[in-house]
This record gives sequence, C-alpha cells and structure tokens, in this order.
Amino acid sequence: MLVYQDLLSGDELLSDSFPYKEIQNGVLWEVDGKWVVQGAVDVDIGANPSAEGADADADEGVDDQTVKVVDIVDTFRLQEQPPFDKKQFVTWVKRYIKLLTPKLEGEQQETFKKNIEGATKFLLSKLSDLQFFVGESMGDDTSLVFASYKEGATDPIFIYFAHGLKEVKC
Repeated sequence: MLVYQDLLSGDELLSDSFPYKEIQNGVLWEVDGKWVVQGAVDVDIGANPSAEGADADADEGVDDQTVKVVDIVDTFRLQEQPPFDKKQFVTWVKRYIKLLTPKLEGEQQETFKKNIEGATKFLLSKLSDLQFFVGESMGDDTSLVFASYKEGATDPIFIYFAHGLKEVKC
C-alpha cells in the first residue's frame, strides 16, 4: 500500500486506495470522495424479542447513532478550515511556494515552478466553491486539501498539490 504524506508536515493525506487523476499539467491531483455511513447498523435477525422475554420497548443498551462522513476526510483525519478570500488564498499560495520549492529536486522543481501559476488560477476560479482542509497536525505551514462538488454531484472531489505529497510504502 502507498500512502501520500504532506512534504511539509508529514501528515498522511491520501493513499493509493483512492485513485487520482492528474489535472493542470500534473500540478494538481483530483480524487473522488464518497459520503459513507458509520456507526450502528440495524440488523434484523428474525428474532422475536417478546418470545425471548425481553420488553419490546426496552433499549438493550445499543447505541444506534449513525453518522455520515466523507471517506477521505474520515480516513486521513482531515480538519476543515475556514474559507479563504482571494487575498488570503494568494498569500497562502505564495508562502506555500516559498516553503515547498526548496524541498523539490531538479525536474520536479522546474515543473512545479512552470505550472503553479496555472494551477493557482484554476483554484482561484473555484475559490467560492471550495472547502479547505489540512492534515491531522493542523499546522499553519502545511499543504491544503481542497474539496468541491461538481455540478449535480452528491459526492465531493478533492484536489491536492501533487508536488506537495511524498509517496511512502507501507
């Protein structure tokens, strides 16, 4: 199994269990998320509680709480952040480029520098529709993960900066 960690914080942000599609000249990865239900599941095993001596109205101590979560957010314990306005986002991108560029090597660094402007413009065009997430450590100087919904979709897509991820074999 491959896990993708944030190069800046070391937080696990993605794994190969979630296939990605390269967009914006490979600078961004798009990953499909899904809403899933977690918690107790009501299973009817065909038993008759009254025949077993149990009170039909009695709570048998089972917590029937179910929660809908997005699989990627839950799996990697992503933490949602407040939305950014254009000025805040541009400030974050500039700081991110400054922090990430020295960690990249040779061709990877050149590709990142060459294509980051287009990727930034792409994200700026969707800014009002994006949700922002960071990894579990919630550091200020880390990669952001962006989520949005395509028109008419019920499940979100997640967008990652590909160059900000380090592949680790587990």
